Amino acid sequence: MTPTVPLFLLLLGLIGAQATFDQRMAAAMAAGLCKARPTDLVFIVDSSRSVRPSEFEQVKVFLTNVINGLNVGPNATRVGVVNYASRVKNEVSMKTHRTKIALVKAVSKIEPLSTGTMTGSAIQFALNVAFSEAEGARAKSPDVSKVAIIVTDGRPQDNVKDVAQRARDAGIEIFAIGVGRVDLTTLRQMASEPLDDHVDYVESYSVIEKLTKKFQEAFCVSDLCATGDHDCQQVCISTPGSYKCACKDGFTLNNDGRTCSAPCGNAAIDAVFVIDGSKSVRPENFELVKKWINQIIDKLEVSEKNAHVGLVQYSSTVKTEFPLGQYNNKKALKEAVKKMDYMERGTMTGLALHHTADNVFNIAQGARPGVQKVAIVFTDGRSQDYIGDAAKKAKNLGLEMYAVGVGNALESELKQIASEPIGDHYFYTADFKAMSEIAKKLQINKCEDPCECDSLVKFQKKVEDALQALNKKTREYVEEDCLAGEQNCLKTPMQLLSYGSAHSPCCVQ
Repeated sequence: MTPTVPLFLLLLGLIGAQATFDQRMAAAMAAGLCKARPTDLVFIVDSSRSVRPSEFEQVKVFLTNVINGLNVGPNATRVGVVNYASRVKNEVSMKTHRTKIALVKAVSKIEPLSTGTMTGSAIQFALNVAFSEAEGARAKSPDVSKVAIIVTDGRPQDNVKDVAQRARDAGIEIFAIGVGRVDLTTLRQMASEPLDDHVDYVESYSVIEKLTKKFQEAFCVSDLCATGDHDCQQVCISTPGSYKCACKDGFTLNNDGRTCSAPCGNAAIDAVFVIDGSKSVRPENFELVKKWINQIIDKLEVSEKNAHVGLVQYSSTVKTEFPLGQYNNKKALKEAVKKMDYMERGTMTGLALHHTADNVFNIAQGARPGVQKVAIVFTDGRSQDYIGDAAKKAKNLGLEMYAVGVGNALESELKQIASEPIGDHYFYTADFKAMSEIAKKLQINKCEDPCECDSLVKFQKKVEDALQALNKKTREYVEEDCLAGEQNCLKTPMQLLSYGSAHSPCCVQ
């Protein structure tokens, strides 16, 4: 028989729904993150003469598979089965079988009635008997769902519209599954709204099993906190089918209901230095960079609750020298910085940025939720790989990116790395004499959050002081070479970081 136009459209809709199956829910089910809401479930199964014995066996397999995916128990899901044709039979009562094993065994023993198709009478029976407290159903409550799943393959010989409406008015959610030459209109009259979610069609009983996953999903209330499907900044608290956000001790939940604010006196910050260890830096200048890092550490409030510092070095490869939170006092941090070995190879800044975004600022590596995250990228030359995507990814993850370039570093690359406003986050000079100008750029003129503003200005002032100290040390080193009468001068003392003392700089003017 050729399908009618409405049935053809239903088929198209079902195909589209299958193609867009919720992947997140599937992952939650696979990971065991679904918590079934207490449910009274009744299957209403057509076993009229149009349903062959072999087809009825396939229906029983479908029921068994759905039951196996449920959390069956007195306080979870209770299951009943109503079998109908011209008459109606209560095959499985909710009060009789409270375990999956017992339910599956009872389902396997059901035999087809093989007469007419009185679907309306079956729905009325379910309403009056199967969903009654006498048969094991629970009293009507907003905490307990009432669900009926009707499976039929033909046109009912009685009225279904009015009785289905009474069932829905009584709080029963109805799913209607049609097979083969089923009448579409009656399916829609039986099912709850939205119809797209509650009406299903399969072309034959041989493929009814493909609906198993859909009905397992229907009884799955996902733990959104566990699946990560939430936007809480610090703490996620699960509620049935939803969640609410909270904050850690000392933080206050903002009006948006998801982000948290810290008191102005809180100096919590996760700061990671991403340091160029390529061969152009030269060993003696690498020691200066390590001193520069330690000068910044000296001015941070390093402790368990306040500033945490991590260190990454890169050249042709990338290495996390130590992660955030490994050292929670200045002395230990500074000793760890001093022990950092110089890599002395290429300049793969893009690789370093990818490593920073993917591996450094995550909880497993010591990063703290809700704490300001800052990366200070120091480089002295052109990157040998592409940095654009990695820099964008880091900023999209919420990292505040500072870029400090010296010598042969490209301003275009520094600007790609830097956060907005770029003028406040990237610093470049070929001459240490210009460091005072860079220091001015470190000032923030406007902050929407006074607490955040206070924290950032303090941090930027510490960076400014350390850069100035590094400037002074390098100028002293340059002047010593000049006094020694070295020749083959470079054009600027800044190039000392790029080429080292093998090419002696000329005296500072």
